[in-house]
Amino acid sequence: MSLYIGIDLGTSGCRAIAIDENKMVCADAETAMPLPLRKGTFIEQEPDVWWQATQRVLKDISKKLDPTQVSAIAVDGTSGTLIVCDKNGKAVNAAIMYNDNRAKEEAVRIKQYALKESAAHGPSSALAKLLWLQDKQITLRANHALHQADWITGHLCGKFGVSDVNNALKLGYDPIKNEWPSWLNRINTPLKLLPKVVKSGAVIGTIKFELTERFNFPITTQIISGTTDSTASFLATGAQKTGEAVTSLGSTLVLKVLADNPVFEPKYGVYSQPVNDKWLIGGASNSGGAVLLKFFTTEQLDEMTPKLKPALRTNLNYYPLCMQGERFPVNDPGLLPNLMPRPTDDITFFQGLLEGIADIEHKGYDLLSTLGAPSPTKIYTTGGGANNNAWTTIRSFELNVPLVTSNHTEAAYGSALLAQQGSVKLAENID
Repeated sequence: MSLYIGIDLGTSGCRAIAIDENKMVCADAETAMPLPLRKGTFIEQEPDVWWQATQRVLKDISKKLDPTQVSAIAVDGTSGTLIVCDKNGKAVNAAIMYNDNRAKEEAVRIKQYALKESAAHGPSSALAKLLWLQDKQITLRANHALHQADWITGHLCGKFGVSDVNNALKLGYDPIKNEWPSWLNRINTPLKLLPKVVKSGAVIGTIKFELTERFNFPITTQIISGTTDSTASFLATGAQKTGEAVTSLGSTLVLKVLADNPVFEPKYGVYSQPVNDKWLIGGASNSGGAVLLKFFTTEQLDEMTPKLKPALRTNLNYYPLCMQGERFPVNDPGLLPNLMPRPTDDITFFQGLLEGIADIEHKGYDLLSTLGAPSPTKIYTTGGGANNNAWTTIRSFELNVPLVTSNHTEAAYGSALLAQQGSVKLAENID
């Protein structure tokens, strides 16, 4: 039976998951990585840390399965993390991480010329970072501008200079026209460094011979183009039909829904990215689990949850935020948290917070629908909040849409699905 490996690279760790032809997990492995170095707005990480971690998880997972059955490997990584390297993949500088905000002046230049629909706006975009590196003349020694997943994929197959469409969005790629837009010339972008862009799930090449010897993988093992970590997590849930949505109940509240056509509304931070033959439309609120942890410990939340009465609404009508400012579904940087009145009973207050976040989720999907996205037909739930049954009940009353707790939410699992998808398509073409 063929096996498929997905690799998920984060900032503090790397994980690999192997699945079989029936999409069942048959092995996994993970390893920690040193955290990125922070100095003011600069947040950097040595990319060799990623490659060493990738090799460790591949070595570990190869001991837990029959490595000769591995057919394909795909990689996901953090969106917006950028590295420039030479033709052989040797890093010219430390990688600039996704949440690095040094490129403020470059972001202003981008704003002058980029279409409003572009995902390359803001100092944390990969394009702003590339312009910063160019302004510092660091790009003079480079042949390629790549993302975290691209660079690791290159090390697996020996082909650098290729990216997937999801990662390329923050570098300025136009997913509608499937091209690097002409406005990039107007901001003096080093075009020769931009990667060739392919769909996620496309075959890039076969694994390097030296790696087949090291891990005992077949020389025919396909290296498949990956995606961003958030998209891989979406794919992991199993959502694949128009109208199916995923709510992530983590520190923040993130909503995504599959559609037949894209929607772009930068005012609310709403963008679209291609996923197979559909579009993934998403928005993110500043509300979420971080608000709960501002008032209660995890132990307190666990203790109070069984005492909630989700069928009896508190009608406190909160808008839970950790601090001032919101952009989705309300675009108001001056919006203050609404957490009054606070009842003396902590359980009632806790339930009011959950109701408030559920109300924001409802308004978020309504806004996406107003902008042109389909109304959710089913909502998969990921994140820590997915395990709170009382919160699920509150959300079901609010949303009136079937809610499903995902069996899989791991980004590595989503990448394994991409590996399988690419390998199967190749086999179909060969046949």
